[in-house]
Amino acid sequence: MTAGPLTAARIAEAMAAITARDAALNALHALHGPPEPRIRNPGYETLLRAIVSQQVSTAAAAAIWRKLEAGVGNPADPRILAATTVEALRAFGLSRQKASYAISLASHVQDGTLPLDSLPADNEEAIALLSSVRGLGRWSAEIYLLFAEGRADIFPAGDLAVQIQAGRIWLDGARPTERQLRLLAEPFAPHRGVVALFCWHCYNAPPL
Repeated sequence: MTAGPLTAARIAEAMAAITARDAALNALHALHGPPEPRIRNPGYETLLRAIVSQQVSTAAAAAIWRKLEAGVGNPADPRILAATTVEALRAFGLSRQKASYAISLASHVQDGTLPLDSLPADNEEAIALLSSVRGLGRWSAEIYLLFAEGRADIFPAGDLAVQIQAGRIWLDGARPTERQLRLLAEPFAPHRGVVALFCWHCYNAPPL
């Protein structure tokens, strides 16, 4: 079970603990304020949309989704995509690779090997299960667990923007490796996911 979405109230509580522990984060919080919630609906559709959106613009992903809806009915029903073919999905704008990922995801959800309503409570076990599906790597699994399940200690250390901003905060601008960043984040448990949210927030903040 998770604590539910990472709401503004949960983020504020975590930020209070984080900023009390780290002077650099406290100073940035004073400048930029808290990060906004990034809440996604848990379930198959969110993961399918993540696959559709990989390496394309938001507008292109939306156009592909509309084509899927027009062509297959309801792409958010895993039974529909599990019963289709790669070639059929390619006609709606998906690459061959993405089409195979989408079908694989739908099949895992339909046959119960990816029980999205009862993922393991242990974060690493949940990440391993999600990333066992073709097209869902560790980063995708972490983002899903953070945004859709509100797991506040999930830390996507492989994210480029998080790495860049963490380097600005703690390493005089040098970008840490994923392993280095995980070590840097350890003292902030159980709020590491909110540290990531704050890194994205600061990375995207306009210059002062």
